[in-house]
Amino acid sequence: MTKVKEKVVWITGASSGIGEALVYELAKKGSKLILSARNKERLEEVKGKCTGISQQNIQILPLDLSQPDTLELSTDAALQFFGHIDILINSGGISQRALARETVLDVDRKVMEVNFFGSIALTKYLLPSMLERKSGHFVSISSLVGKFGSPYRTGYAASKHALHGFYDSLRAELWKDDIKVMLVCPGFIHTQISVNALTEDGSALNQMDDAQANGMPAEKCAQIIIKGIEKNKNELLIGGKETLGVYIKRFFPGLFAKIIRKAKVR
Repeated sequence: MTKVKEKVVWITGASSGIGEALVYELAKKGSKLILSARNKERLEEVKGKCTGISQQNIQILPLDLSQPDTLELSTDAALQFFGHIDILINSGGISQRALARETVLDVDRKVMEVNFFGSIALTKYLLPSMLERKSGHFVSISSLVGKFGSPYRTGYAASKHALHGFYDSLRAELWKDDIKVMLVCPGFIHTQISVNALTEDGSALNQMDDAQANGMPAEKCAQIIIKGIEKNKNELLIGGKETLGVYIKRFFPGLFAKIIRKAKVR
């Protein structure tokens, strides 16, 4: 079992949603934290709300996952704070709410750049230091739509499916080096992800989905993720009845195809 107390944890997407909730829960458990997102002021606010931890054990590192040329330097900077990183939680990301036929290709590219390439870039840049120490843990916040696709989320689902291909393969490569890899598949969690989701022209939806509004609290989701890290889980499905979709698709794919096309997903 891996304990998160005193572990150095780098969290992207730490300014809101699941990432922010993870910051608070990890702070309570005594982790040393590096918080990343685009908005430095918001990160400072999150840092100030942390309890049970010295402020010296929380470092701020603004970064933009859509800017690939900056991410190697960001990784180098992250390593300087505490000398190493035990756990990288790739929580930063962006969603989408639009029909494929109406969505301009630049939107699909942006979603893929942030959700997939940004995540694997940090992973690849951090990997050599973990291999040297023969220790480390990569945690990728995917989604249930990383397991199955649904309407209005073609680009988003594609980016999350790609994460599964990469991190499942990475886990199989690194097991001898004692480096862990966990994929997290949340369903409907009460966050702002749908509000900030990109529409067909790249503008924000500015509207919360009903399912999101009634979803699991981000705090509870974060607690489940931390337990999964400590138990060295390979994959977590988090949510309510929507998680059943994974099993229906696996065992009854024809039935699932009929259900998902009628599902209220917006």
